[in-house]
Amino acid sequence: MLTHSVFYRVCYADTDQMGYVYYGNYARFYEIARVETLRNIGVSYKVLEDAGIGLPVYENYSKYYAPALYDDLLRVDCTLVKMPSARIEFEYRIYNQLDELLHEGKTTLVFMDLASKKVVKAPEWLISAIIEKKSDV
Repeated sequence: MLTHSVFYRVCYADTDQMGYVYYGNYARFYEIARVETLRNIGVSYKVLEDAGIGLPVYENYSKYYAPALYDDLLRVDCTLVKMPSARIEFEYRIYNQLDELLHEGKTTLVFMDLASKKVVKAPEWLISAIIEKKSDV
């Protein structure tokens, strides 16, 4: 539906004793990519939070094909799967500098009213930003 790519250089702190990116860091790469994907359509997490809306992760899925290594330049392709409702779904593909697919993942987040802690529908201005960006492509 809508895809945006971000690049990330693996630093030493990202790796484990074997020199592989520690498995828990992939969720952080997802977050970096989805924050920048939303920013790319003109919506920041800060704007959402200032409007009283949080986006907690509801589901997280990862599949590892090959390890990312120290100093690899990763490309994280983040795709907004479908138009959000009360949930927003993203898929991720992570490649190294040789364009080898290392990892795939998915996350589902829910829109939550920060005051009541209740799930709510996606704000209309977010839907409009997605529609506008899709028409630019």
